[in-house]
Amino acid sequence: MAAVTCWIDLDGLSEQLGFATYTEGQRSTQDVFFITAALMFGTAGLPHVIIRFFTVPSVRDARKSAGYALVFIAILYTTAPAVAAFARTNLINTVSNAEYESMPEWFSKWEDTGLITFDDKNNDGIIQYVGDPQTNELNVNRDIMVLANPEIAELPPWVIALVVAGALAAALSTAAGLLLVISTSVAHDMLKRTFMPAITEKQELACARLSILIAVLIAGYYGINAPAYVAQVVAFAFGLAAASFFPAIVLGIFQKRMNKEGAIAGMVVGFTFTAAYIIYFKIINPAADSADNWFFGISPEGIGALGTVANLVVALFVAKFTPAAPEEVQEIVENIRLPGEAIPR
Repeated sequence: MAAVTCWIDLDGLSEQLGFATYTEGQRSTQDVFFITAALMFGTAGLPHVIIRFFTVPSVRDARKSAGYALVFIAILYTTAPAVAAFARTNLINTVSNAEYESMPEWFSKWEDTGLITFDDKNNDGIIQYVGDPQTNELNVNRDIMVLANPEIAELPPWVIALVVAGALAAALSTAAGLLLVISTSVAHDMLKRTFMPAITEKQELACARLSILIAVLIAGYYGINAPAYVAQVVAFAFGLAAASFFPAIVLGIFQKRMNKEGAIAGMVVGFTFTAAYIIYFKIINPAADSADNWFFGISPEGIGALGTVANLVVALFVAKFTPAAPEEVQEIVENIRLPGEAIPR
């Protein structure tokens, strides 16, 4: 009930200030569906989520872990719109038509970082936070809202500390899992098992460390020079994971006929299609980034769902006309779905 009341208040405040109403949204139902699907498939396919299942002792514990993960992910995704509504309402009520000199301490702190800027265009000392860019005097970076919201809502310091600790723990956990996957994929799967089978363990470890260093440098560069705000970057990452990893995982579990040729072909097509679509609209030609130019009205944030479909189709097609997987692989696929403490080797 509180969330519904907040949405009604937010709609009224947004209309008065010239912003788009919150409940109407700015995207079509079709685009929202594809974005949601990309987030769902991407969550299932992200390597730093999958690798957590290797830390449990048995199949039963892995399933229990997956159940808990789904519960918490569902809570996160279903409460995010309500939190956003509360945050926007608190921000508008705090800054709109308020005296600049009377702003609370959090405002000046974030202003020092440059993530909040105030330009008193009419020199009246009153903050005009409106939808019209010609008269708007306040710019708030969208990336700060998660951390600034507890301060805006005047919550006690320990709540703010919990938010910061949670965000930091999530970032470090995600980074650790992804770096582990990157180093293992490059040093063991790509070099040791494919291109350099004679490599020693010492050389493999050196290659793993070098790949981690390169990954950290690339991530650091794009962290400083972000191509978009956080929510968009996350949507892009989940879309790429959905279009590449998710179909291979599902087919590898439920399709005995799937082979490496089909899985690789599907991943290449899905990833290439999704990445090219995102790069075109966000880097090469951002002026064309509108619903009128999108493929089937699907935004770059949701194109990963379509890339997932392309991956599935290509993988199944290629697998049909190439040799079947070895018998031992098909046996693993047959046994992996059976209850038990371990898969026979």
